[in-house]
Amino acid sequence: MLEIIWSELTSGLPDRTELAHVVIRLVAALVLGAIVGYEREQAGKAAGLRTHMLVAMGTALFVLAASGSGMNLDGVSRVIQGLATGIGFIGAGAILKLSATREIQGLTTAAGIWVTAAIGVTVGLGALGLALLGTILTWIVLVSIGLFEKRLEREREKNAATK
Repeated sequence: MLEIIWSELTSGLPDRTELAHVVIRLVAALVLGAIVGYEREQAGKAAGLRTHMLVAMGTALFVLAASGSGMNLDGVSRVIQGLATGIGFIGAGAILKLSATREIQGLTTAAGIWVTAAIGVTVGLGALGLALLGTILTWIVLVSIGLFEKRLEREREKNAATK
């Protein structure tokens, strides 16, 4: 009976070398998701650190499970397509239309969740350098462009007040 339980608990785990690769990829996905999520957390957004970490690790896990199960490239491609579609629903939940002000909020949060999923997929595929580059560029966009947008908004408010 214990052999059956042990067999079930360890099924799907690769040999030690492959297990090390899997652990490195999952931890990398968590760390890269945390970089994006930390910025979102600091900006006071609803989808912050934990959300982005889980999205990155979850998408990496889906890709690792698909490729580790012996799926061919076409099958893994379908998994990635499903992730891209599914993550859009999570992002859509972050978008709010404020009817009183006729403004839409949450688009950047939705895009952040989407790009974090792409980072996770990239890590799951084993392209950690590409995922790191994507994370750095995402962080630059969120921080630098965010500061630029705040400056533009202050100038608009100042110009509106002087009219």
